[in-house]
Amino acid sequence: MQLPSVFLDSLKGTKGFDQTTFEKLHVSGEQITSIRLNPSKSPIGNHQPCLPAGRLPIENKIPWTEQGYYLKERPSFTFDPLFHAGCYYVQEASSMFLEQALKQTVDLSKPLRVLDLCAAPGGKSTHIQSLISPGSLLVSNEVIKSRCNILKDNIIKWGCENVVVTNNDPKDFAKLENYFDVIVVDAPCSGSGLFRKEPDAIEHWSENNVALCSQRQQRILADVWPSLKEDGILVYSTCSYSKEEDEDIVKWMNEKFLAANCQLLISENWGITKTDNSFRFWPDKVKGEGFFITVFKKVHHEDDHKTRVTKRLNEISAPQTELVKPWLTNSGDKLFVHGFDGIYMINKDFQPDINLLYSNMRVAYFGVKLGELMKAKLVPAHSLAMSRLLADSVMKIELNREQAIRYLQKKDIDVEKSQPGWQLICFNNHPLGWVKVLQNRLNNYYPMELRILKDN
Repeated sequence: MQLPSVFLDSLKGTKGFDQTTFEKLHVSGEQITSIRLNPSKSPIGNHQPCLPAGRLPIENKIPWTEQGYYLKERPSFTFDPLFHAGCYYVQEASSMFLEQALKQTVDLSKPLRVLDLCAAPGGKSTHIQSLISPGSLLVSNEVIKSRCNILKDNIIKWGCENVVVTNNDPKDFAKLENYFDVIVVDAPCSGSGLFRKEPDAIEHWSENNVALCSQRQQRILADVWPSLKEDGILVYSTCSYSKEEDEDIVKWMNEKFLAANCQLLISENWGITKTDNSFRFWPDKVKGEGFFITVFKKVHHEDDHKTRVTKRLNEISAPQTELVKPWLTNSGDKLFVHGFDGIYMINKDFQPDINLLYSNMRVAYFGVKLGELMKAKLVPAHSLAMSRLLADSVMKIELNREQAIRYLQKKDIDVEKSQPGWQLICFNNHPLGWVKVLQNRLNNYYPMELRILKDN
């Protein structure tokens, strides 16, 4: 790996940069793999994710996050059914420091409105969802439509109930003035922090690209700032080493918006470099990739602007509700509505927020899609299988690993036929999706777009 000399020269004088150890690390070929467990699906202990050869090769814990772990080696996640069950997310370790930024600046036990502005593919959104309270609402946004679909799939896999997925430009959120308690902006950047992980990115790095990214980051922050409440928190991060995208952006925010920086406490043992009120992750000093993060508090209050609600989701009828309820473990505080392509479930408390977002944003998904009603029966959706809403009475088929892989490849599986009807396919008691048992066959309803394409 040959790092551009102009890139190395641009980092000279930056706090924490040691060119010798930095270059040595990048030519070493060393790679780091880390995961974050889904606390609602796979708490550490009896249900720790496992692979065919045994448990995931966990090495040790990532110190700045509760559910993050380093692995001794990178396994084939594609052929671990529990990966597809949403029991864990494969995520870069440095970026999990977001947890400290939120825990140290926000009361996460309170109901919050949170925006993850640049959310695809979903690492930070699933992390945020695991940290906030069930009474909080997360808006997970991605401007690129194809990436928004990937984001939606990962939100569904994680089993989220309190998330709205949107497909909007940052400027669209200016309509939601003083709405969010927390905004997370993991900004598009020049990507130099990922050179070790993605060497091809070196070819696309240039000083001109850094300048363009810096301008885009300023536009994104200026566009979304009005939607943050007074005393609200904005977390800004990049995977770039360039000051133009990091410390210079902090200075610009302080001057333009009178944004106050928040102090965070870190352990000296973590190897993180503190620069003023921001934090740099150098891969020759921490066990992770290059990363920059800072936290702002909004101290200036804009005039309140009443955002109009022009659309409302329609509730399903009482008879339809009675058809849905037997599938669910608890439906007392839930609202069932007609969505884009079926019946969706949301917490009743979120109804005003959903209507507001539905009126002003391009909403791609919300709550949990339960399915479609056909001939007075529910045809269950994949998202219902992945949620934690299912009643114990729902019939289940437990598969071994080989059968589970065949199911995830959308191939025929040979299992003992039982009572006809919809049944939940499980591996290690974790749901993977639906099948329908008929008299002479079993139909595989795993989503075609999610299937494993290669052979084991």
